Formats: sequence, C-alpha cells, structure tokens
Amino acid sequence: MDRSDQHLLNRRGLLATAGAAAAGVLAPAAAAEAAAAPVLPEPTAFGPVAVRPGDLRYDSLLRGNNFRFTGRPEEIRVVGSTDQVVRAVTDAVRSGRRVAVRSGGHCFENFTADPAVRLLLDLSPMDAVGYDPGRRAFAVQPGATLGHVYRTLFKGWGVTLPAGGCPEVGAGGHFAGGGYGPLSRRYGSVVDHLYAVEVVVVDADGGVRAVVATREPDDPHRDLWWAHTGGGGGNFGVVTRYWLRSPDADPAAAASPVDPSRLLPPSPRAMLGCLVGWTWDERMTERAFTTLLRNFGIWHERNSAPGSPNTGLYAILAPTHCSAGSFLLTVQLDADLPNADGLLSDFVSAVKAGTGVDPAFEARQTMPWLHPTTWPGANEPGDVVTRRYKIKAGYLRRSLTDAQLAAVYRNLRNSTGGPTGGMLLVGYGGQVDAVPSGATAVAQRDVVMKAVYQTIWAEESEDAANLDWIRSFYRDVYAETGGVPVPGEVSDGSYINYPDVDLADPAWNTSGVPWHTLYYKGNYPRLQQLKARWDPRGVFRHALAIEPPA
Repeated sequence: MDRSDQHLLNRRGLLATAGAAAAGVLAPAAAAEAAAAPVLPEPTAFGPVAVRPGDLRYDSLLRGNNFRFTGRPEEIRVVGSTDQVVRAVTDAVRSGRRVAVRSGGHCFENFTADPAVRLLLDLSPMDAVGYDPGRRAFAVQPGATLGHVYRTLFKGWGVTLPAGGCPEVGAGGHFAGGGYGPLSRRYGSVVDHLYAVEVVVVDADGGVRAVVATREPDDPHRDLWWAHTGGGGGNFGVVTRYWLRSPDADPAAAASPVDPSRLLPPSPRAMLGCLVGWTWDERMTERAFTTLLRNFGIWHERNSAPGSPNTGLYAILAPTHCSAGSFLLTVQLDADLPNADGLLSDFVSAVKAGTGVDPAFEARQTMPWLHPTTWPGANEPGDVVTRRYKIKAGYLRRSLTDAQLAAVYRNLRNSTGGPTGGMLLVGYGGQVDAVPSGATAVAQRDVVMKAVYQTIWAEESEDAANLDWIRSFYRDVYAETGGVPVPGEVSDGSYINYPDVDLADPAWNTSGVPWHTLYYKGNYPRLQQLKARWDPRGVFRHALAIEPPA
C-alpha cells in the first residue's frame, strides 16, 4: 500500500493505531490504552482545493443531490480541516462573498445552489468517525455519510445512532436538523445523543473562529449547542465536528473509566423485515384505501408512548400514484426483541383489518443488521439519470382525518400524477416523545408519524407539471388549515430537514401562520436570539434561514 492509500484509509476511519491516535479519534484497541491521553493535533489534512469555472472538476462538484438546482459560484472550496474552514470563511467575509456549506448535498431546496452564493464550501473530505477519549464521546465530522458512520461505529464498538435510512446522506445537515430514522422510536432523535459541536462562527467585527459548545450546564457556549439540536444547517456557522454520547451514559466523574461501547445505543444484531404490497386494481376502492391508511395511523396513536413494547417497530406505508400499479408497506424491528415475530404479525394484521383487500404479496426476512442498514441506494430518490424532485412534509399527532384521507385517495387517483409521485406515512414517536419540546430545538415532541409527499422526475421539461401536482396534492390535504400543516389536534407543523420554500410563499400558505412557526413552533424566538449572538453579520443565510429579532 502506498502512502496515499494509507492516508485514505486513515481518513475514513479504518485506522492504523498510530494514525488514529494522532487524530484524537481512536480505534477500539487504542482507546483502552489511551483513555486518559490528551487529544493531539490533527495530522496534515486534505486540501484546501479551490475549484473555479473552467476547471475540469467544476461541473462534477457543482450539483447536489437534487438536480433541479444548480448555482454558479465563483469558487468551490474543498476543505479537509477546521483550520481550512476558518480560512475559507475568513476569505468570504473579507471579500464580501456570499458563502454556503455542503456536506452530503442532499438538501431538498436550493440552499447551497442559490445563484447568490459565490463561495461554496465542500466539506465532504471531512469524514472521520471514531472515539475521542478527551471528550469521552464519539466524534463525527460533517462529511461522513450515514452509511460510513454506521459501519465505523458498528465495526469498532457495536454501537449506533438513531439516524436516517439513506446511507449516502451526510451527517452535517442531517444532525443539525434533528435527525431521525428506523431506531428513533426506540432511542429518540439523533440530537438527543448530541454531546458537543464544533462550529466556525463569524463575530460582529468579522473575526472568524472555531467554537466548541457542549451540553454541560456550566458551558458558556451551551446555547450554541442547543441551536444545533434541531435548528437546521446553515444558520449559525459551519459545523466541523459533532461529538455524540447518550445522556444516560454520561460518566459519573471526570476520572472514572469509560467503556466506549456503552456510550451510544447498541446496534441490533439482526433486523426482522417485512414487505407487504397491494395492487391498484378495482378492489382498492376509496373505502379500502382509506381504511388501510387510517389503520396505520390509529396503530401509531396507540403504540407510540415512550416505553411501549412496540416502539422497537418501525414502519413506512408508501402509497404511490395509481399509475405505478402497486404500493408498499415496509416494516423492520430488532429481531432479538421479545416476541419480535409476533409483534410484526400483530402490526400487519392491524393495518390490513377491515379493508377487504388481501395484499398481492407479503414476505419477511431476517438479515444481519449492517447489511440492510448500509445497502447502497436504500431509500434514495429514484434511479434516474437526472434526479429532480420536490418533497413536502408534515408532522402528525394522530391519523389523518377522514377528509384528509379522501384527499390523499383523490390525488393518488387523478390523471395528472405519475408513477414516481406519492406519499409516505412514517412511524415516529416513542422515545422521541420522552424529551420536553424545549430541551432541544426540535419542538415537535408529541407526534406519532411524519407524512412525506414527494414526486420525482428526470427532465427539466417536466418541472412545471410535477411541481403543480405535488403542490396541489399538499394543499388539498391541508385545505382546512390554509394549505399547510398548522399545529393543532392532528398536525404539528413540519420538519426542517425536509425544507419546503412553499411554506413561506403566501400563494401556497394562506393560513396566516408563518413558516418558522410550522418548523420551530415556540422555539423560534430563542433561535432568533441565538442567531443575533452567533451570526450578528448575517453571514449564513438561505431561503428559510432563521432571522434575528426585529
């Protein structure tokens, strides 16, 4: 192996002991020996690399995951360390250039591809994952994909995070927006395990520095930590590192021995999965369809309290437009939970009850946990050459109303939708609901599901038709509350990691409830104060950016 290959392995967390110790992020064998050792300076890092128009790399680095949006920055700065980020942000401030930050590139809107952005920071080389003995927590850099995070934590320590099911999403924005996934009903949101964050911020005088903020009660920067527990990416600065440790695993004393394998939730050994499919034929009447969706919602109303034996079960009901011909229910749970097979059978039976329509197929399988969790392309938005999509969302405290279910059926049966359009009802709640709404910036803590509305297409010429369909669908479902999921008995706003600029457009939001209430509810005034403190010059902004107090 030549030196460049060795560096690649070290940077990706498959670390030789010496290289890992130098980074302060240790492999398990080294962690026991060096638990009390100080964190040493980082080794020479990748970059920085400045890529400008005309460079053969420019077009390849330009696009994020959603090909609808393409900016034209003067420079793409590919960075590999916190110091490089500090220098890049300093350059942007001094030159007066608008700056944006990209880690995994999966933003649903044009936050990093806005034509006003002149300097795009690419954090993808910053992808180290490992154990930091100095902070007694696991360190994750923002460019690490979720699949890389899962693999490294599992192989090294047998632990995991309750993060998302798309393995190619970057940790950077996913964590800052709250983060959730298949294990969240059992273990809460990602930010419920966030111990500290390193953020490059800009002071009122234009000075740029890196600040570490922790959840420790006496930390003078604790409010910056809180801002990153659901405040969304690109609002306060550039996150260059996260540290994660579950609150119930906090060491009793600074000098007490620490077993890293006890600091985060244990990874399941294996997952029991089930796939159930229905066809869009004459038997799938409105009554059958709405009964199916209502059953799914009612089950989650009854089985999503913290500590419920069913919080280990995670399900997504994904009805597509009828032109697709069929739609699916996917279910997964830890195969070692007591009576796992029985829990799964009871759930599927509850969803099917009273529909009068048998599934076209039903299959279940048990697989080692790591394989389905990191399978490339899992839940990615379509296998199309040019990925263009629009995502809209809403939190649910209970099942959709009868009128809303009728609207879902109506829009999935109309003549204007296509086979890649549809919605997802995603199981949520459980341990997420055990945390008070003000303890983190994630305000929606008494919800049981997330609803996701989506359409995916290939060509720019199809933009208008797809956007009109999904916007009309969403407005129809929330017709009684001004076209958006206003917090109330049924809905509870939306999720900032599913940003939707339509919520700030009075043409599509006629509720009189501002977009920031839909995303942050009563936590928004505090986030505004923190915006004024940590980004007083308004360096970090986008179409749904937090604004300082008026």
